[in-house]
Amino acid sequence: MAWAAVGVPELGGLAAAQAGLDLATGLVVNDPGPRAAQVLAVLLESVPVVLVGASVRVPERAVRRLRAVMRRSGAVLLAAGRWPGADVQLRVAPVGWAGVGRGHGLLRGRRVTVTAGGRGAAAAPRSAELWLPGPDGLVGVVEREAAETVPSGARAELRVVG
Repeated sequence: MAWAAVGVPELGGLAAAQAGLDLATGLVVNDPGPRAAQVLAVLLESVPVVLVGASVRVPERAVRRLRAVMRRSGAVLLAAGRWPGADVQLRVAPVGWAGVGRGHGLLRGRRVTVTAGGRGAAAAPRSAELWLPGPDGLVGVVEREAAETVPSGARAELRVVG
């Protein structure tokens, strides 16, 4: 699937490829300049997924015009930062790291809580705990085994189950 990134100079090719983006179908515009709205409009007409960086500013009237372009073309705009009138907003809160012992260790995974909310069908907020990335290097849902883990120094309560 074709994609474009506008105003995201920190986007790394290796990280993008590891996240599943096909670099052969991507287009990067590091600095759209003062005509960011026009650049976005052209891309949204021809590219199905466009990522826009947090530093890109677009006037409110241009945002309405871009929404009309997206409705017509079926493209999706992902904004890294606030975007006026966004249908869905994702918030990420850190939970912790895996792999760190008592002051030492190798970072193997990062756990976060992702909360989605917004307008319309997304009005009711929903949350999930995810690995970004997990010990296997992939993004995934955190299994709930941690709640069953006995804290160090505590004794497990045993019960007969069968």
